[in-house]
Amino acid sequence: MIKSVQKWFRRYFSDPQVLILAFLLLTGFGLVVWLGNMLLPVLVAIVIAYLLDGIVLWLQRFHLPRNASVIMVFVGFIALLIILIVILLPMLSKQIGQFVQELPAMISKGQNELMLLPERYPGFISQDRINQILGFVGSEIASIGQHILTLSLSSVRGLISVLVYLVLVPLLVFFFMKDKDIIFNWVKGLLPRNRGLATKVWHEVNQQISNYIRGKIWEIIIVWAVSYATFSLMGLRFAMIIALFVGLSVLIPYIGATVMVLPIVLVAFLQWGFDAHFLYIVIVYGIIQALDGNLLAPLLLSEVVNLHPVAIIVAVLIFGGFWEIWGLVFAIPLATLVHAVFKAWVGSLQDQKSPPKTAENASA
Repeated sequence: MIKSVQKWFRRYFSDPQVLILAFLLLTGFGLVVWLGNMLLPVLVAIVIAYLLDGIVLWLQRFHLPRNASVIMVFVGFIALLIILIVILLPMLSKQIGQFVQELPAMISKGQNELMLLPERYPGFISQDRINQILGFVGSEIASIGQHILTLSLSSVRGLISVLVYLVLVPLLVFFFMKDKDIIFNWVKGLLPRNRGLATKVWHEVNQQISNYIRGKIWEIIIVWAVSYATFSLMGLRFAMIIALFVGLSVLIPYIGATVMVLPIVLVAFLQWGFDAHFLYIVIVYGIIQALDGNLLAPLLLSEVVNLHPVAIIVAVLIFGGFWEIWGLVFAIPLATLVHAVFKAWVGSLQDQKSPPKTAENASA
């Protein structure tokens, strides 16, 4: 048994570059698992700086100095952050307040609509089934109320955390962009010299993930804007909140769009009941998702991530189980990393098995 394990290990892990790549991956995984909560502002700043660096590189193509490009992009980032805080957050908070105030009346209206269903459709639903649904909804609303109370009790600590993020994250973003080369050279100095396989994986993952994230940002903005305009024109209440979550749902492939059906159907039902407006909202949401999945996403993400849908769903389930919401959001980039590592590993094994090139082979 031990000899078999040793033989298997020599076969697949005899290359020192494979061991170095495995060590780097395990080290990164361990840092995220054990120090993720403490280093969360740093990780957020790294992600934002990674995204903004693409704009910096684009500006440098016009022969702008690196520092000038960084300052221009950082000023734009701060301006966008101020717009979000000054304009969008008050709109969202206003709609959230309206939702909380009108929730009891909406629930009462929904109960009345449900109680009429056995009379309208006696062959499809019974009064007992309606009572079960109302009991389940009541218990869920009670648990949500307790959760909201818990959040309100910890609001002071949450406010302090938000203030820390608003100060630290932009500051870290600026230094990550400004001193990118210095930080990279320092990290390279800590790594082993024999890291060709790790460098190959990094270049492939960097190209794939950068294009994917930028495409996803545009997809979120477009889906959010289209959903908000459509829901507002149709008179759906709380259109800003619902449209925001519809836009963010594209981060979680397949599952996000499916989960968002529930709040949209619930709000439309509580607002109109089983009316024609209710049906129109459901149809319009289906059209938005169909256009996003069949037109917008292929246009923005064409050949960026070459993963099978089954692999994407498995990645969402696995990484979501590890890191919950963050695992769901970064499931595809992490799956891309796993795919690149596996492909590089298999390539190194094939290189080991292939015979060395001789002078005769080279001349042939």
